[in-house]
Amino acid sequence: MKKMYLTKETLDKLKQELEHLTNVKRKEVTARIAKAREYGDISENSEYDAARDDQSFIEGRIAELQEILKDSKVLEKPSSTDFVSIGSCVVVEVDGQNDEFEIVSSIEANPIQGRISNESLVGKALLGSKVGDTITVSSTIKATYKILEIK
Repeated sequence: MKKMYLTKETLDKLKQELEHLTNVKRKEVTARIAKAREYGDISENSEYDAARDDQSFIEGRIAELQEILKDSKVLEKPSSTDFVSIGSCVVVEVDGQNDEFEIVSSIEANPIQGRISNESLVGKALLGSKVGDTITVSSTIKATYKILEIK
């Protein structure tokens, strides 16, 4: 897995989620499985099946979080506003309208909040650009972005 850049807040949230899943949820689901086994025949026991499904989900999420945290690095605000990098806020003009994006990791991306992934078409195209540069991004539609400001 490649290095994952996360804000300190997101890193802390993921660590808390991992701790909760490992220390609380895992124990709860284990207890549910044990209780469901007491009901007898597990081949027709819906409570047992549901608890096993929950256990599978929890263990999968724990593995996912461990992988993310193992390869994560705290994203510091860029020290320079000379060019766009991960963590930069970029003011662009696109189709005659000004828009602002923050370049973040795919885990933190939320386009509605103006947070785009460094792995997205627009994010990749903006990385390394400077104020005054114009970039064109083509997918199902073609858009041209003029960089007005880097914060």
